[in-house]
Amino acid sequence: MDDFIVKETLETPSIEFYSSMGYLSIKGKSIPNDPIKFYEPLFNILDKYNDSPLAHTKVDFRLEYFNTSSSKCILNILRKIQSISLKSKRLSVNWFYDEDDEEILEAGEDFSKIIGIPFNLKSNSIK
Repeated sequence: MDDFIVKETLETPSIEFYSSMGYLSIKGKSIPNDPIKFYEPLFNILDKYNDSPLAHTKVDFRLEYFNTSSSKCILNILRKIQSISLKSKRLSVNWFYDEDDEEILEAGEDFSKIIGIPFNLKSNSIK
């Protein structure tokens, strides 16, 4: 399976998925005009990866902002990776947030509860 890389724009996050390492990173703002169209290639790659995931998969979310329609796609991504843990594979989800950004922190907490996987909630504070 090939790696999947999407460069960040003003409206879309960067996406880096390295199947050979079991690593997914989503970083930036997510406010695309058509989020389903934007995220669909990632959905397809995750479906293929889920057929035979590595023993450990790591996912990093470093989102600055996302709109409501993007949140539905993020939840879809999380549901797809949730199946990895259901296959008795190790899954680590890191949800990064700025120290003063309560909304992103709460979104991470909510997503974690919805899919039933504990997230590592990590502040980006530099002190």
